[in-house]
Amino acid sequence: MSDIVCPWCIIGYRQLAEALRATDTAHNIHWHPFELNPDMPTEGQKLREHLSEKYGSSAKESEENRLRITQAGAEAGFEFRFNDDTHMHNTFNAHQLLHWADQQERMHDLKQALFTAHFTNNRNLSDNAVLADIAAEIGLDHAEALAVLKDQRFAKDVRKKEQVAREQGIQGVPAVIFNRRHLITGAQGVENYIHILRQLAEMQD
Repeated sequence: MSDIVCPWCIIGYRQLAEALRATDTAHNIHWHPFELNPDMPTEGQKLREHLSEKYGSSAKESEENRLRITQAGAEAGFEFRFNDDTHMHNTFNAHQLLHWADQQERMHDLKQALFTAHFTNNRNLSDNAVLADIAAEIGLDHAEALAVLKDQRFAKDVRKKEQVAREQGIQGVPAVIFNRRHLITGAQGVENYIHILRQLAEMQD
């Protein structure tokens, strides 16, 4: 489970991907929706304000956290460009677009594009037109993407998938379920993921 406004989700994915390559592990990755802030207003909120309200973070703590995330991202090969206008967004529509992309076997590509759009290019993911643009940039149909967001045809499907996470007791992301049985939460780091993958391989022998 992951959310596209979760920095540790993309960091954790990059770490896991490196571990999969290092161990030559056969795999299929399936992305499942999770909203960090389901009550976020449609227009979103400045990230500093959001963190201050949600966690009581001071400006200094917020800056230290950004530096830590930026460094971890760089180590994982992902560029974070935080600035004073960086926003937290309501991601329900983005998850619907991802559900639609999954039907065309393009969810993974769109997920990566959305991470980059948000964290590297500071694009407004609260804007359906921007979401449709991003979909089109990876080769999906722009008009159909807009239609999906306008008529909310996949809203119930996404809510149902989100409910599964709640039923499993998952309250934060990233959350990775290996072999549909073993739940690991948080970005573990490459070495820890390698250890986990080797343990799982031994269990299957």
